[in-house]
Amino acid sequence: MSTSRFGGLEVISRPPAGKVSPRDTPLLFIHGAYAAAWCWDEHFLPWFAERGYACHALSLSGHGGSPGRDRLDSFGIDHYVKDVAAVAEQLPAPPLLIGHSMGGMVAQKYLESHEAAGVVLMSSVPPQGLWAAALGLAFQKPGLMGDLNRLLGGGRVAFDTLREAMFAQPVETADLARWYKRMQPESHRAIWDMTLFNLPLKSRMRPAPMLVLGAEHDHLIPPSQTEMTARHYGVEAEIFEGMGHGLMLERDWARVAERILDWLP
Repeated sequence: MSTSRFGGLEVISRPPAGKVSPRDTPLLFIHGAYAAAWCWDEHFLPWFAERGYACHALSLSGHGGSPGRDRLDSFGIDHYVKDVAAVAEQLPAPPLLIGHSMGGMVAQKYLESHEAAGVVLMSSVPPQGLWAAALGLAFQKPGLMGDLNRLLGGGRVAFDTLREAMFAQPVETADLARWYKRMQPESHRAIWDMTLFNLPLKSRMRPAPMLVLGAEHDHLIPPSQTEMTARHYGVEAEIFEGMGHGLMLERDWARVAERILDWLP
Protein backbone atom coordinates (compact mmCIF):
# COMPACT_ATOMS: atom_id res chain seq x y z
CA MET A 1 0.00 0.00 0.00
CA SER A 2 1.13 3.54 -0.70
CA THR A 3 -0.45 6.85 0.23
CA SER A 4 0.35 9.61 -2.23
CA ARG A 5 -0.81 13.05 -3.31
CA PHE A 6 -2.62 13.65 -6.58
CA GLY A 7 -2.91 17.43 -6.86
CA GLY A 8 -2.87 17.60 -3.07
CA LEU A 9 -5.54 14.94 -2.61
CA GLU A 10 -4.89 11.90 -0.45
CA VAL A 11 -4.90 8.74 -2.57
CA ILE A 12 -4.36 5.23 -1.23
CA SER A 13 -3.01 3.00 -3.99
CA ARG A 14 -2.23 -0.67 -4.29
CA PRO A 15 -0.45 -1.95 -7.41
CA PRO A 16 -1.32 -5.28 -9.03
CA ALA A 17 0.00 -8.12 -6.91
CA GLY A 18 -0.02 -11.89 -6.80
CA LYS A 19 0.42 -14.22 -9.75
CA VAL A 20 -2.36 -12.84 -11.95
CA SER A 21 -1.37 -10.86 -15.04
CA PRO A 22 -1.93 -7.12 -14.54
CA ARG A 23 -5.21 -5.80 -15.96
CA ASP A 24 -5.31 -2.81 -18.30
CA THR A 25 -8.12 -0.95 -16.52
CA PRO A 26 -7.34 0.82 -13.24
CA LEU A 27 -10.02 0.90 -10.53
CA LEU A 28 -10.83 4.20 -8.83
CA PHE A 29 -12.85 3.96 -5.61
CA ILE A 30 -15.00 6.87 -4.36
CA HIS A 31 -16.12 6.89 -0.72
CA GLY A 32 -19.43 8.00 0.71
CA ALA A 33 -20.41 10.72 3.17
CA TYR A 34 -18.71 10.87 6.59
CA ALA A 35 -15.85 8.63 5.38
CA ALA A 36 -12.65 8.80 3.32
CA ALA A 37 -10.31 6.58 1.28
CA TRP A 38 -9.54 4.40 4.30
CA CYS A 39 -12.88 2.56 4.03
CA TRP A 40 -11.78 0.88 0.79
CA ASP A 41 -8.38 -0.24 2.05
CA GLU A 42 -9.88 -2.40 4.78
CA HIS A 43 -10.72 -5.13 2.25
CA PHE A 44 -11.37 -4.06 -1.32
CA LEU A 45 -8.07 -2.49 -2.40
CA PRO A 46 -5.80 -5.41 -1.39
CA TRP A 47 -8.36 -7.96 -2.64
CA PHE A 48 -8.65 -6.48 -6.12
CA ALA A 49 -4.89 -5.83 -6.31
CA GLU A 50 -4.29 -9.52 -5.67
CA ARG A 51 -6.44 -10.16 -8.74
CA GLY A 52 -4.35 -8.00 -11.02
CA TYR A 53 -5.97 -4.57 -10.79
CA ALA A 54 -4.22 -1.30 -10.03
CA CYS A 55 -6.43 0.12 -7.28
CA HIS A 56 -6.74 3.72 -6.14
CA ALA A 57 -9.04 5.26 -3.53
CA LEU A 58 -9.14 9.02 -3.10
CA SER A 59 -10.22 11.11 -0.15
CA LEU A 60 -12.47 13.84 -1.51
CA SER A 61 -11.70 17.45 -0.61
CA GLY A 62 -12.18 18.04 3.11
CA HIS A 63 -12.06 14.32 3.86
CA GLY A 64 -9.37 12.09 5.35
CA GLY A 65 -5.92 13.47 4.61
CA SER A 66 -7.05 15.73 1.75
CA PRO A 67 -6.99 19.50 2.28
CA GLY A 68 -10.06 21.58 3.02
CA ARG A 69 -11.48 20.22 6.28
CA ASP A 70 -11.65 23.77 7.61
CA ARG A 71 -13.92 24.79 4.72
CA LEU A 72 -15.81 21.54 4.27
CA ASP A 73 -19.19 23.20 3.76
CA SER A 74 -17.87 25.08 0.72
CA PHE A 75 -17.54 21.84 -1.25
CA GLY A 76 -20.39 20.60 -3.42
CA ILE A 77 -20.76 17.57 -5.65
CA ASP A 78 -19.15 19.42 -8.58
CA HIS A 79 -16.03 19.94 -6.46
CA TYR A 80 -15.95 16.22 -5.72
CA VAL A 81 -16.29 15.45 -9.44
CA LYS A 82 -13.25 17.66 -10.07
CA ASP A 83 -11.36 15.70 -7.42
CA VAL A 84 -12.12 12.43 -9.20
CA ALA A 85 -11.10 13.95 -12.54
CA ALA A 86 -7.82 15.22 -11.08
CA VAL A 87 -6.91 11.70 -9.97
CA ALA A 88 -8.22 10.00 -13.14
CA GLU A 89 -6.06 12.27 -15.30
CA GLN A 90 -2.95 10.89 -13.61
CA LEU A 91 -3.83 7.27 -14.40
CA PRO A 92 -2.54 5.51 -17.53
CA ALA A 93 -6.05 4.70 -18.83
CA PRO A 94 -9.61 5.83 -18.13
CA PRO A 95 -10.52 4.20 -14.81
CA LEU A 96 -13.51 2.14 -13.86
CA LEU A 97 -15.28 3.98 -11.04
CA ILE A 98 -16.63 2.21 -7.97
CA GLY A 99 -18.70 4.59 -5.87
CA HIS A 100 -20.44 3.95 -2.56
CA SER A 101 -23.42 5.99 -1.35
CA MET A 102 -22.47 9.65 -1.96
CA GLY A 103 -19.56 8.36 -4.04
CA GLY A 104 -22.10 6.77 -6.36
CA MET A 105 -23.71 10.17 -6.92
CA VAL A 106 -20.27 11.65 -7.64
CA ALA A 107 -19.65 8.86 -10.18
CA GLN A 108 -22.95 9.60 -11.92
CA LYS A 109 -22.15 13.30 -12.13
CA TYR A 110 -18.65 12.49 -13.38
CA LEU A 111 -20.15 10.84 -16.46
CA GLU A 112 -21.73 14.15 -17.49
CA SER A 113 -18.30 15.48 -18.49
CA HIS A 114 -15.82 12.59 -18.50
CA GLU A 115 -15.28 9.14 -19.95
CA ALA A 116 -15.08 6.07 -17.71
CA ALA A 117 -14.40 2.43 -18.48
CA GLY A 118 -17.47 1.57 -16.41
CA VAL A 119 -19.27 2.43 -13.19
CA VAL A 120 -20.23 0.32 -10.18
CA LEU A 121 -22.84 1.96 -7.94
CA MET A 122 -22.89 0.46 -4.43
CA SER A 123 -25.83 1.51 -2.25
CA SER A 124 -25.68 4.72 -4.25
CA VAL A 125 -27.69 7.87 -3.85
CA PRO A 126 -30.24 7.54 -6.68
CA PRO A 127 -30.33 9.97 -9.61
CA GLN A 128 -33.63 11.30 -8.26
CA GLY A 129 -31.80 12.44 -5.14
CA LEU A 130 -31.94 11.82 -1.41
CA TRP A 131 -35.35 13.29 -0.73
CA ALA A 132 -37.40 10.08 -0.76
CA ALA A 133 -34.79 8.11 1.19
CA ALA A 134 -34.52 10.89 3.80
CA LEU A 135 -38.28 11.06 4.26
CA GLY A 136 -38.47 7.28 4.67
CA LEU A 137 -35.70 7.32 7.26
CA ALA A 138 -37.33 10.21 9.15
CA PHE A 139 -40.61 8.30 9.47
CA GLN A 140 -39.23 4.83 10.08
CA LYS A 141 -36.13 5.57 12.17
CA PRO A 142 -36.32 9.15 13.46
CA GLY A 143 -33.66 8.53 16.10
CA LEU A 144 -31.15 7.40 13.50
CA MET A 145 -32.03 10.37 11.31
CA GLY A 146 -31.39 12.74 14.22
CA ASP A 147 -28.04 11.14 15.01
CA LEU A 148 -26.90 11.39 11.37
CA ASN A 149 -27.85 15.05 11.32
CA ARG A 150 -25.77 15.55 14.46
CA LEU A 151 -22.79 13.83 12.79
CA LEU A 152 -23.32 16.01 9.70
CA GLY A 153 -22.88 19.06 11.88
CA GLY A 154 -19.69 17.81 13.52
CA GLY A 155 -21.18 16.20 16.61
CA ARG A 156 -20.42 12.72 17.84
CA VAL A 157 -22.86 9.83 17.98
CA ALA A 158 -23.08 6.53 19.83
CA PHE A 159 -21.44 3.34 18.59
CA ASP A 160 -24.89 1.85 18.13
CA THR A 161 -25.78 4.59 15.64
CA LEU A 162 -22.84 3.67 13.41
CA ARG A 163 -23.69 -0.01 13.76
CA GLU A 164 -27.36 0.52 12.88
CA ALA A 165 -26.63 2.86 9.97
CA MET A 166 -23.96 0.75 8.31
CA PHE A 167 -24.30 -2.91 9.23
CA ALA A 168 -26.85 -5.69 9.26
CA GLN A 169 -24.29 -8.38 10.11
CA PRO A 170 -22.20 -8.80 13.27
CA VAL A 171 -19.18 -6.51 13.48
CA GLU A 172 -16.25 -6.68 15.87
CA THR A 173 -16.31 -3.95 18.51
CA ALA A 174 -12.62 -3.20 17.88
CA ASP A 175 -13.30 -2.66 14.17
CA LEU A 176 -16.32 -0.50 14.92
CA ALA A 177 -14.27 1.63 17.32
CA ARG A 178 -11.49 2.07 14.76
CA TRP A 179 -13.91 3.12 12.03
CA TYR A 180 -15.81 5.38 14.40
CA LYS A 181 -12.64 7.37 15.09
CA ARG A 182 -12.23 7.97 11.37
CA MET A 183 -15.79 9.14 10.73
CA GLN A 184 -16.17 12.86 10.14
CA PRO A 185 -18.70 15.58 9.32
CA GLU A 186 -20.00 15.97 5.78
CA SER A 187 -20.49 19.07 3.66
CA HIS A 188 -23.96 20.57 4.04
CA ARG A 189 -23.63 21.88 0.50
CA ALA A 190 -22.96 18.38 -0.85
CA ILE A 191 -25.95 16.98 1.04
CA TRP A 192 -28.24 19.64 -0.44
CA ASP A 193 -26.78 19.02 -3.91
CA MET A 194 -27.66 15.34 -3.58
CA THR A 195 -31.08 16.09 -2.18
CA LEU A 196 -32.33 18.57 -4.74
CA PHE A 197 -29.98 21.08 -6.33
CA ASN A 198 -27.41 19.20 -8.44
CA LEU A 199 -28.80 15.87 -9.57
CA PRO A 200 -27.36 13.96 -12.55
CA LEU A 201 -28.89 14.44 -15.97
CA LYS A 202 -28.98 11.21 -17.92
CA SER A 203 -29.14 13.11 -21.23
CA ARG A 204 -25.68 14.57 -20.53
CA MET A 205 -23.99 11.41 -19.33
CA ARG A 206 -21.38 9.61 -21.41
CA PRO A 207 -22.36 5.98 -22.00
CA ALA A 208 -20.56 3.47 -19.79
CA PRO A 209 -21.26 -0.07 -18.59
CA MET A 210 -22.97 0.06 -15.21
CA LEU A 211 -23.48 -2.35 -12.33
CA VAL A 212 -26.00 -1.34 -9.64
CA LEU A 213 -25.74 -3.05 -6.25
CA GLY A 214 -27.73 -2.65 -3.05
CA ALA A 215 -28.37 -4.32 0.30
CA GLU A 216 -31.49 -5.96 1.71
CA HIS A 217 -31.25 -4.26 5.11
CA ASP A 218 -29.91 -0.88 4.04
CA HIS A 219 -31.67 1.78 6.14
CA LEU A 220 -30.07 4.71 4.32
CA ILE A 221 -30.53 3.68 0.68
CA PRO A 222 -33.18 0.94 0.84
CA PRO A 223 -33.55 -1.65 -1.92
CA SER A 224 -36.45 0.26 -3.48
CA GLN A 225 -34.11 3.21 -4.09
CA THR A 226 -31.42 0.97 -5.58
CA GLU A 227 -34.02 -0.59 -7.88
CA MET A 228 -35.14 2.89 -8.94
CA THR A 229 -31.55 3.75 -9.85
CA ALA A 230 -31.22 0.60 -11.93
CA ARG A 231 -34.47 1.23 -13.80
CA HIS A 232 -33.37 4.77 -14.58
CA TYR A 233 -30.25 3.46 -16.30
CA GLY A 234 -31.88 0.45 -17.95
CA VAL A 235 -30.07 -2.25 -15.95
CA GLU A 236 -31.06 -4.80 -13.30
CA ALA A 237 -30.44 -4.05 -9.64
CA GLU A 238 -28.70 -6.74 -7.61
CA ILE A 239 -29.60 -6.79 -3.91
CA PHE A 240 -27.39 -8.64 -1.43
CA GLU A 241 -29.45 -10.55 1.10
CA GLY A 242 -28.66 -10.12 4.77
CA MET A 243 -26.38 -7.11 4.27
CA GLY A 244 -26.52 -3.44 5.22
CA HIS A 245 -25.34 -0.12 3.82
CA GLY A 246 -21.61 -0.63 4.41
CA LEU A 247 -21.18 -3.26 1.71
CA MET A 248 -17.39 -2.92 1.58
CA LEU A 249 -17.04 -3.37 5.35
CA GLU A 250 -19.75 -5.94 6.13
CA ARG A 251 -18.72 -9.44 7.25
CA ASP A 252 -19.71 -10.79 3.81
CA TRP A 253 -17.90 -8.06 1.86
CA ALA A 254 -16.22 -10.74 -0.29
CA ARG A 255 -19.60 -11.66 -1.82
CA VAL A 256 -19.83 -8.12 -3.15
CA ALA A 257 -16.23 -8.09 -4.33
CA GLU A 258 -16.69 -11.40 -6.16
CA ARG A 259 -19.75 -10.08 -7.98
CA ILE A 260 -17.87 -6.96 -9.07
CA LEU A 261 -14.92 -9.06 -10.22
CA ASP A 262 -17.18 -11.27 -12.31
CA TRP A 263 -18.58 -8.16 -13.99
CA LEU A 264 -15.29 -6.32 -14.57
CA PRO A 265 -13.71 -6.32 -18.04
